[in-house]
Amino acid sequence: MTSTHFRTLLAVTLLMLATAATAKPEVELKQKANAIDVLVDGELLTSYIHGIDPAQPMAAEGILLTKPVLYPLRTPAGITVTRGWPFEKIRGEKQDHPHHIGLYFTYDQINGNNFWNNSKQPLPAIKHVGVELTSDRQGRPALATAMVWTGKGNTPLLTERRLTSFTPGADQHIIDIDIELQAIADEVKFGDTKEGMFAIRLAQWLTENTDSRFGLGTGAYLSCNGDEKERGVWGKRAEWVRIEGNKDGKTVGIAILNHPSSTNYPTYWHARGYGAFSANPLGQYAFQRSHKVENPKPFGLTLKRNEKAPFKFRVILYDGPRTKQQLDDAFKQYAQ
Repeated sequence: MTSTHFRTLLAVTLLMLATAATAKPEVELKQKANAIDVLVDGELLTSYIHGIDPAQPMAAEGILLTKPVLYPLRTPAGITVTRGWPFEKIRGEKQDHPHHIGLYFTYDQINGNNFWNNSKQPLPAIKHVGVELTSDRQGRPALATAMVWTGKGNTPLLTERRLTSFTPGADQHIIDIDIELQAIADEVKFGDTKEGMFAIRLAQWLTENTDSRFGLGTGAYLSCNGDEKERGVWGKRAEWVRIEGNKDGKTVGIAILNHPSSTNYPTYWHARGYGAFSANPLGQYAFQRSHKVENPKPFGLTLKRNEKAPFKFRVILYDGPRTKQQLDDAFKQYAQ
């Protein structure tokens, strides 16, 4: 081989390596009978699950799926940050609160219906109606889904339109979820309760709590206000909250950001040390009363027929530590 040929081959090889290193991860949506898998370069990021596959029943007997969920959630390194139960039985995980499944959006106290806690009765339920495989503003695949919030007596109360888009990366995956609720009943009243609304049930190792039966929880909450752990974060307003922990010697975290155009922004947080990590903009009176605020005021969201309410959140699944400044910057970018 001549020196000219060698230099040419070397240049081509370096170009190929540089192209591979800078190539953007590709998102693929794979539709199945009861779910849609979201793949990043062929690896599962999450699944939008709207029904139970009879060939893969729930590990928890007698538990129904009464709402669509994203499950599991995985970082770019492939680390699962969601609890397995009730889909799967994983050694070392608590099996409480079977209605806490993956990432979900639901609420208690809607016209006397408990959507949040129900996992054993067919109704009330958030019924998946349909899905389109569409694209976001960057041209990447995204999920546009439709649901009907159906109360006891098979009474439809709300329609939900949801756009879920994905921005994958080398050390973080971003999931943007834009939700619009619209009343189809004459009047839909949301009570002020802590039991809601946009929530993730964390893997046991990522929780704050340590339990002699389940081992050490390595996680710690942090909010945009600088508040730390459950005792500092719970029941307060914040633009973002993250929980960060350690898995097999690696730092891993989840951040939830609340968009300024979302209802009752900035949201309150129902973030518990045992692993329920929830943004709840509608629980205002319950949280103010718990914090002994003078003259607590209900938010009292009420929608008349055809009225709408938006709820917008960003979830960042990341490998490696994140400083408060980094997450402040991420929020500024999201808010713009």
